Amino acid sequence: MDDSKHQALDRYEPDTALTRLIRIPVRIVVLVLVLPVRMVWDLLAAGWHAVDRTLLRPLGRGLAWLADTLVLTPLAWLFTNVLTPLALAVTWLATALFIWPWIGLWRYVVVPVAKYGVAVPLVWLYGAVLTPLGHGTVWLLGKVGQGVAWLVATLLVAPAAGLWRHVLVPAARYGVIVPLVWLYGAVLTPVGHGTAWVFGKVWQGTAWTLGLLWRGTAWVLGGVWKGLAATGRGLGIAVTWLVMTLLVAPASWLYRRVLAPVGREIVEAAEVAWRIAGYLSRAVGRGIAWLFRHLIGVPVAWAYRTVCTPLGHFVRDALWAPARRAAAEAGRVARSALATARETVRQARRDAWRALVGGTGGTRSGEPLGVPARTLGSTTTVPRAAQASETSLLGEKLVKQG
Repeated sequence: MDDSKHQALDRYEPDTALTRLIRIPVRIVVLVLVLPVRMVWDLLAAGWHAVDRTLLRPLGRGLAWLADTLVLTPLAWLFTNVLTPLALAVTWLATALFIWPWIGLWRYVVVPVAKYGVAVPLVWLYGAVLTPLGHGTVWLLGKVGQGVAWLVATLLVAPAAGLWRHVLVPAARYGVIVPLVWLYGAVLTPVGHGTAWVFGKVWQGTAWTLGLLWRGTAWVLGGVWKGLAATGRGLGIAVTWLVMTLLVAPASWLYRRVLAPVGREIVEAAEVAWRIAGYLSRAVGRGIAWLFRHLIGVPVAWAYRTVCTPLGHFVRDALWAPARRAAAEAGRVARSALATARETVRQARRDAWRALVGGTGGTRSGEPLGVPARTLGSTTTVPRAAQASETSLLGEKLVKQG
């Protein structure tokens, strides 16, 4: 890759002695300057990747899970099970209260009233009354207009046309137009031609004089301008030659022969130094990782396999499992003792209650129902009542047996 790049550059810029002279020192200096930067860069990149893999990605997944569980799922449930049915109900209610009444009013009230109460009578009135009345009015006005037009044409237009044709037109023709035509052709036309000839000759003389003055002035000014232009061109050529010779040519030679090779070598040296620094940085990183693995990781793994794992198994098998079994057995014994105590207390409470009130406790919540009501040995006092003993202890035994 570097050889092809050098060949492509060599076709445009030759490899000069200055380039060969500064190449190795520049690359050494740039490598010394770039190596710490590359090592810091690789260290920061490795730290960033480690933080990203160990902290940011799990944190992002946790936040996404929390957002999905605490926000998106409740919102979706709320939208699906609450807002959507509520919106449908509100839409149906709004349609039923505000839209359907207006539709029914328009369809069953306004349209029939407008059609049969307004449109049909107006159509009948137009076809049966207004149309014949209008036709009769038009016919009558036409006849009246024809009569008025005949009267106007007979009494006004015909006399006015005869007066115009036989009186006004001959008077205007022979009294005004013929004398004016003779005056224009016999008097005004010769006078105008003579005046135009005189003014034309005067204008020709004036134009010739002004043209001669203009050509002379233009010749003089043109000569002055040509002299000034020649002087300016000479000065411009001289100044341009001086600038090109004293400034542009040295600057171009300096850029082409010094600055461009130096800049190109610095850029190439930076690229090569960056790659070499990357190799060195990765080698240093692998060395540090090897040292960390053999100085810390291998002893810790050996200690975990040979010490912690057997010790943990011993603790699990010899201490934790018996303790857990003993705790489970103690829990079962305690739950059985508590159940027995609760049953004993409940039985004592029932016995005390029966001793005090002489019954089964009736409707007290949580108490078992007793035997049916005693009838003192008779089965006819209370219908469908079973015969019970006279004492509450025998009744309690019957309750237990039941």
